[in-house]
Amino acid sequence: MHIAAKAMDLGYSVLVLVPEIALISQTERRFRARFGDRVAILHSGLSAGERYDQWVRIARDEVSIAIGARSAVFAPLTNIGIIIVDEEHDTSYKQDSRLRYNARDLAVVRAKQQNAVALLGSATPSIQSYYNVKTEKFKGVTLTERVENRSLPKVTVVDLRKSRDVRGSRRFITPELYEAMETTLGRGEQVLLFLNRRGFASYPVCSACGEAIRCKNCDISLTLHQKANAYKCHYCGFTRASASNCISCGSSKIMLLGLGTEKVEATVKMLFPQASVARMDRDTTRRKGSMIKILKGLRNRTIDVLVGTQMVAKGHDFPNITLVGIICADLSLNFPDFRAGERTFQLLAQVAGRAGRGPVSGRVILQTYNPDHFSILSATEQDLKTFYKAEIGFRKSLHYPPFSRVVQIKISGKNKEKTRQHAQTVGDLCNTLKQKNRSFSRSLEILGPIEAPLFKIAKQYRWQILLKGLEVKPLHRFLHNLWLENRAIINRPDVNVVLDVDPIFMM
Repeated sequence: MHIAAKAMDLGYSVLVLVPEIALISQTERRFRARFGDRVAILHSGLSAGERYDQWVRIARDEVSIAIGARSAVFAPLTNIGIIIVDEEHDTSYKQDSRLRYNARDLAVVRAKQQNAVALLGSATPSIQSYYNVKTEKFKGVTLTERVENRSLPKVTVVDLRKSRDVRGSRRFITPELYEAMETTLGRGEQVLLFLNRRGFASYPVCSACGEAIRCKNCDISLTLHQKANAYKCHYCGFTRASASNCISCGSSKIMLLGLGTEKVEATVKMLFPQASVARMDRDTTRRKGSMIKILKGLRNRTIDVLVGTQMVAKGHDFPNITLVGIICADLSLNFPDFRAGERTFQLLAQVAGRAGRGPVSGRVILQTYNPDHFSILSATEQDLKTFYKAEIGFRKSLHYPPFSRVVQIKISGKNKEKTRQHAQTVGDLCNTLKQKNRSFSRSLEILGPIEAPLFKIAKQYRWQILLKGLEVKPLHRFLHNLWLENRAIINRPDVNVVLDVDPIFMM
């Protein structure tokens, strides 16, 4: 806000990007308290009329500050002095459908075009941005202490391997976490429990034949949502009644394995019947105003325990939360994605940072099956430098970003065999182009074609090819060659081919 005020004093306008609509309300409140009606808001949660009114105000220079989620990077501000990207590491800045773009990267481009400053802020910067600082492409500015010199929360690591054979709630609400919750609630303070998986049971299995209850449209098991009384697919939206029998053998005996925020919420209500418990995930925040209601409940202390997914890890500031319990720290660690370690570190460090933001010091109980993994150890210490040093070595040896640029070619279609054949055709074309040009063969690596980790989503069979370019110019020439000069080969009416530059979702 100091920088925004300075920019406005010099006659410039200000653009502020935040990763989630949930964070806009607190950002807007603080900016309006200081700058009044000179603030406009842009995000998809507004109605079409509200968005139009805000857009017109910006276009007419009636405001000096625009605040919004990723699409606000296109706001019609003139004479921009600074673009502030809060939580720059957040993957929500990447749009994965239609126009594929990363708002953080576009903010840097727009700032350069308008001779403005781009300020990327994060307590857990992306490897790419931190590398840009190390190579002096970006200038690094470091905050070395918390506001009012408050101490970082004390982190206790609980090894879940020791309770692997324990049954019931003690398997995920360990004695250490239970005692810490009891003490915190007894002092009248608030608790945040984090699990990055929604629903009640994430892996329902037939006890008679062993088959998982699967989505009919996707290559994935359904998740039981107890409140909705249904099994749901988190990719295509397919639902089945919770009373459904096994499709394979007809048995009604379904074991509810796995864990989600709904089960954690129900367990906490059972263990602490006097506590007021709320849940923040995509299921409870669909309706307009529901997110604001939860956040107000936390601020007004009418909520004692908040259970949530990654939504709760992003930039929220609630000074009375003194205990954070991370139910299972490993869920994002074993994804088939080169950024899995980075995302795990960022998520854990961010959610741990929600504890002790007020005058009372905080505590974190981190439960994990991998207590010795460098991502988890670094997050425990809130040690970005140690994490970066380990991670950048892996990236360099495998030629992954920031030592290369990655392009994902996504091939999908409803016919399994035709999609496979076309993926092979596109793959052969890539290899032929590479062999014909010496600069391509020297600087380009082609991985695939291969089935996507999630092979089928919404009745679409999915294949992918990964291009790793060690040099940008040859990669651009290769893509130009592939995409524009071979349209007749690539374009098919029954198979869809998409290029995703700097992909985030690799599944």
